[in-house]
Amino acid sequence: MQLPLTVIILTFNEEKNIESCLESVYDWAKEIFIVDSFSTDKTLEIAKKYTDKIYQHPFEDYSKQRNWALNNLLIKTEWVFNLDADIRVSEELQKELVKIFSNNEEKNYNGFLITRKTIFLGRWIKHGGHYPVYHAVLFRHGYGFCEEARYNQHFVTNGKVKKLKGALIDVVTEDLTAFTMRHNKWASLDAYDQILGEDQISNKTGVKQNIFGNPMERRRYFRNLYLRFPLLVKPFLYFFYRYIIRFGFLDGKEGLIFHTLHAFWYQFLVDAKIFEYKQKLKEGKSMSEPRLNI
Repeated sequence: MQLPLTVIILTFNEEKNIESCLESVYDWAKEIFIVDSFSTDKTLEIAKKYTDKIYQHPFEDYSKQRNWALNNLLIKTEWVFNLDADIRVSEELQKELVKIFSNNEEKNYNGFLITRKTIFLGRWIKHGGHYPVYHAVLFRHGYGFCEEARYNQHFVTNGKVKKLKGALIDVVTEDLTAFTMRHNKWASLDAYDQILGEDQISNKTGVKQNIFGNPMERRRYFRNLYLRFPLLVKPFLYFFYRYIIRFGFLDGKEGLIFHTLHAFWYQFLVDAKIFEYKQKLKEGKSMSEPRLNI
């Protein structure tokens, strides 16, 4: 069954990932758009086997790229599904979506919250509070957008949403070198947003913090709570929370590596960059905005 939705996939040098992503949606998505940031590998050559709707647009940050796609692509379907090239739609999620659209259940909602199964070094990271974490990547066209932030941006849906049981498969790394290089860039963006105070809400129309709200609003509430802890101290607390209290140690050796890098190393790097930024500001030096070239 072909579903009345358009899949939008962002790419940049994703020749190792793009085919698996496209294979997971090709048979049932009515339209597939590729928004590429001028790849130099075989990404577009592979993509052309699945769709002729390929556009190239200069990359500034993820939120601007996603919103450019939503505002400029000729989307003819009622629903939009936003993916990255390293994401695959699970068979379970596909079947759930087919059931929803077959029964016209989608008419009761403007969006769906979908969780991800993070695959790290070949292992599903189930614990440490990393699953389930929901994202509003599927919504009715015209009722959703990506909040403006250099890092930690989320899609916002206006209207009623529903959590789905099926998950996306998120292959977070090919190797540790790529993982640490990517997260070093993200840490600069994260630190810059926090210095400017833009991380707390992202913008006036972004995801609101609400402990009693939907999963995304609750997550924003606890992130903002985390940011109030002392600089260079909160990474230790966060790692303890993730690895011990939320049972991250049950994810085995791969989990030890992942939670150490993701919950401690990355968070400590963000704080260290914030410290560096503040030192420069005290010395009267300007703080240049970091750029992310995906």
